[in-house]
Amino acid sequence: MSHSYPYPPLINTSDTQASNDVDMGNAAAGAPASDIDSKTGETPEDLFLWLEELDSERAMDWVMKQNARTESELFDDGFNTTRESILTVLDATDKIPMVTKRGERYYNFWRDSQNPKGLWRRTSWESYLQEDPQWEILLDIDALAKAEGLDWVFSGAQMLRPTPGEPYTRALLKLSPDGGDQVRIREFDLTSRGFLTDGFDLPVAKTNVSWAGPDTLFVATDVGEGSLTRSSYARTVRRLQRGTPLDAAPEIFAIDESHVLAFVSHDPTPGFERDVAHDVIDFYNSKTFLHRDNQWVYIEVPTDVGVSLHRGWVLFSPQTPWTREGVTYVPGSLVLADLEEFLAGTATLREIFVPTPSTSLQSIDFTANYILLNVLQDVSSQIVICDPARDFELRAMDIGSPLHSFGISAVDDQDPECGDDFWLTSTGFLTPTTLARGSVAAETAPQAIKSTPARFDAADFEVSQHFARSDDGTLVPYFQVSERGLRLDGQNPVLMNGYGGFQASLTPSYLGAMGPGWLTRRSADGRRGTYVVANIRGGGEYGPNWHRAALRENRHRAYEDFAAIARDLVSRRVTSREHLAATGRSNGGLLMGNMITGYPELFGAISCGVPLLDMRRYTRLAAGHSWIAEYGDPDVPSDWEFVQTFSPYHRLDDALDEGVEYPASLIWSATSDDRVGPVQARKMAAKMMDMGVPEVRYHESLDGGHAGASDNGATATMLATSYEFLWRHVAG
Repeated sequence: MSHSYPYPPLINTSDTQASNDVDMGNAAAGAPASDIDSKTGETPEDLFLWLEELDSERAMDWVMKQNARTESELFDDGFNTTRESILTVLDATDKIPMVTKRGERYYNFWRDSQNPKGLWRRTSWESYLQEDPQWEILLDIDALAKAEGLDWVFSGAQMLRPTPGEPYTRALLKLSPDGGDQVRIREFDLTSRGFLTDGFDLPVAKTNVSWAGPDTLFVATDVGEGSLTRSSYARTVRRLQRGTPLDAAPEIFAIDESHVLAFVSHDPTPGFERDVAHDVIDFYNSKTFLHRDNQWVYIEVPTDVGVSLHRGWVLFSPQTPWTREGVTYVPGSLVLADLEEFLAGTATLREIFVPTPSTSLQSIDFTANYILLNVLQDVSSQIVICDPARDFELRAMDIGSPLHSFGISAVDDQDPECGDDFWLTSTGFLTPTTLARGSVAAETAPQAIKSTPARFDAADFEVSQHFARSDDGTLVPYFQVSERGLRLDGQNPVLMNGYGGFQASLTPSYLGAMGPGWLTRRSADGRRGTYVVANIRGGGEYGPNWHRAALRENRHRAYEDFAAIARDLVSRRVTSREHLAATGRSNGGLLMGNMITGYPELFGAISCGVPLLDMRRYTRLAAGHSWIAEYGDPDVPSDWEFVQTFSPYHRLDDALDEGVEYPASLIWSATSDDRVGPVQARKMAAKMMDMGVPEVRYHESLDGGHAGASDNGATATMLATSYEFLWRHVAG
């Protein structure tokens, strides 16, 4: 069961993650914690600290010169052809307009070539079923940006649930000025289709908000000194009444500043209305509280047991073995109890799902009468229905296609006419996405509603799954998308993608943009591209144990897994070092940094996007402090002993006198990324260039946040830049 904390992890944004001893043989010569200047955090060796000056004149002058160099080399006619083919896919008007049902209307956010910033719109069910639905435009973001002179990026809407039988009339819209995590929150009237002049309006910040009633919000945001955690998220929550200044709103919940964030939400479910507070200690530890009798009541379980509430139930998902009253619940299981009985200490816990070595629970949702489980079996999806009325009986939905992904969610569990209806999405690397709707109670199969047309000719391609043996003997799965009858002579251009962190799973999804960007291209000797997805440890493909196997001092296992897959591709004669490229973003960018510095002999080219790279200072930059549970704390000397072994910025020092042949490396980021920030990418590229490493290029988007792009045009540029750089180095 995935956590639902309202803050963004280090997520992968690709087209589409033995012994406890740490191998110190590759440890960097980075300065020990005791050598760090306590005021500046600067190490004696850090000659590029000035690039952390986010938008200073000298730092931005360096960025613009690097951008000009990269663009002058890459942005030619071939690049433009690739970019335009990708943009055609992204801007296609026949893609599925995914919707969310609220009341009688179905809401959608849409971008295309005519509306690059997007339209927030809605329609009726009858209209949605048509090939060309009639949409009511609620907000044109392009027009708003032009009218207000700000490049707003739509970041979501949160609607006020009306009293039963009444229509939805109000929403809180989140608008980012640059595509980053900071947003302005403004109250919107769904009837007049405009912002309320006297409505709620919260300034730009990393804000979490919940409707607490028609005239009340729970607000977790920056309200001045002492209101933020060291992770840059809100430490306090206030109850804001309409017409009251934010600084005058009373504080209702607060946490220690060393924790990640606090937030309070209101559950408006009729008959189960309640306020719930969360103290997010770190990514894998939290406390959940219910507001009862004017106080917060702690739902007492170990902090690494995930807690969620649904009507009269409380559900638990342990990250580590959890023993309660003599019964041990394994990591990744789903356990249920009656909420009131649990609070009273009289509950009997019921196991709903117990994982096996090859299965993991990815997500859950609820219809009016059933629980919907999305399960992975060796990284292929299965949908399982739990029926509480039949003693929580489980039955698998007969939808199976191997090596595909399925997603399931309730349409509207509060609507008496369709309370057990569900949305079912299906997709595969070569299978365009289909959206279907069905009812759990119905005997018939779900009805396909919308399908995405094919974006490239996949008739000559096939998908296969393989397993590589990592250094400690663990079998690690990976997907391969390649031309049928692939010549196994080691000459094929291959692009590997990986993530391996934060319990995020890389599952099959349609390669619409990668089709023209990589797969269907032809090398000089007529070969097409091959794409590989590595399901390495650190991810969630096999549940919490798979993730925890690569935490902190065991981080090296994720990198060993990725390297093992690279070697397996070579041993199978799919490719060779000079034809093997790799890409990763965010935590996957850290993976790429460790491939550059730890396994340079395996790759011909690497694209390293929005990455962490300086693990000595990552906790001091952007939201880095929130990831200590994943990586360790470099300010603790015993932690730095292992953290430095996977800090690419420091591992470069190992090779100063070793004559290492590094892969061609494109390092890229975004100025407005307020999650990881661009400065680690800048410093890594500058250090490699200063060392005289050939074929190092840097590129920085000026907006787009952690995604690296804020609209389809920018996304097409980002993808084409990466593909073009890699293709030229491994497919020439």
